[in-house]
Order: sequence, then C-alpha cells, then structure tokens
Amino acid sequence: MSSDEVLASTLAHPVLTRLTAALASRTPREASDALARQAAVAAVLRVTHAPELLFIKRAEVAGDPWSGHIAFPGGRHDPEDASLAHTAWRETWEETAVDVTRHGRVLGQLDDLAPRNPTLPRLIIRPFVALVPADCVVTANHEVAAHYWVPLDELRRPDRQAEHVMEYDGQRLRFPGVLVGGHVTWGLTERILRQLLAFTASV
Repeated sequence: MSSDEVLASTLAHPVLTRLTAALASRTPREASDALARQAAVAAVLRVTHAPELLFIKRAEVAGDPWSGHIAFPGGRHDPEDASLAHTAWRETWEETAVDVTRHGRVLGQLDDLAPRNPTLPRLIIRPFVALVPADCVVTANHEVAAHYWVPLDELRRPDRQAEHVMEYDGQRLRFPGVLVGGHVTWGLTERILRQLLAFTASV
C-alpha cells in the first residue's frame, strides 16, 4: 500500500473525519497587523492505536522568550518563504525532519492568534494542521530538546489540566495549561490545542 493510500485509510478514523469536515466547512480567521511579525506552526497528527499529536520541547537558549517551552514545530516567516504554510512545513522539517509536503497530508488551517503574555514580542501566529503516517520518525535538531506524541484523548483528561503562573509588573498572571511530558503547555500552544480539540470532539 502506498503512503497516499495509508493516509487515505487513516482519514477514515472518526476523529480525523470530524476534523477534516470541520476544517473544510469554515473560513479561518486571519489577523492583520502591519507592525507584528508573522509566524506559523504545524499541529502534526498521526494515528497509531488512536490519533496522537506531536509536541516539541524547545531547547534552553538565553534571550529566547520561548526557551524551554512545550510547543508545536514552527517559527517566524522568512522573506524567502512563499507563504505562511511554507513557513510551517519548512520549520517542521528543520526542527524534526518530518517532511509534511512529501510524506504527509495538509488538513487545513486554524484561526490566527497573537500572544496575550505582555512579555512576548508583537507576533501573529498562523497554525496549520497536517497528518503523517504512523511510522513517521522524528529526528530533532539543536533547537529541540525533546519531542512527545500524545493521544488526543489524554489531552482532554481532567488530570492533564494545569495552570501556569507568572509575575509581571507586580501582578500574578495565571494562564490555563495542559500537561505534556511532565511540563505545562500554556499560552499560544495551549490556545491552538483548544481549537484542535474542539474540532475533534465527539458530539
């Protein structure tokens, strides 16, 4: 069976069927901010016994506001990128050696987001969703300290829900989060995850 045939059969999974239908039936909200940098990330799925989502833990880098965070593969748009989708797939390839355009299938686009954390730079993030074969191998580069494939159902569990607390300008700020690999996923990644979980939930 070819990789295209394998992916086609994977899309018959009820969760993937709901997701692809939801993404196809809507127009994602795209933000416009001439002063903001643009970036893109990839929510990459595979199906083993159940649908799983790929997360990375970013390497610790001094001066990087996302240093050590749990995230989706992705990064800032380069002038050489033909589109933000190209940014997402290029960054995914560079960070994880997962070639979505060659071995996977693009399922759609989620709504644009901007950081709510006041310490972060002005940025617009465009999330894309893709499916890759179950035997996909992740080979992380120097920007990635670890990676995790997490079943979608586990990410919904009450014992996975968490909170990130930070001090800013004399105030204690609280952000909802989800536990991934023993770390709290929060901020933009958590908000993208909530979009994806909403589209894959059973009615």
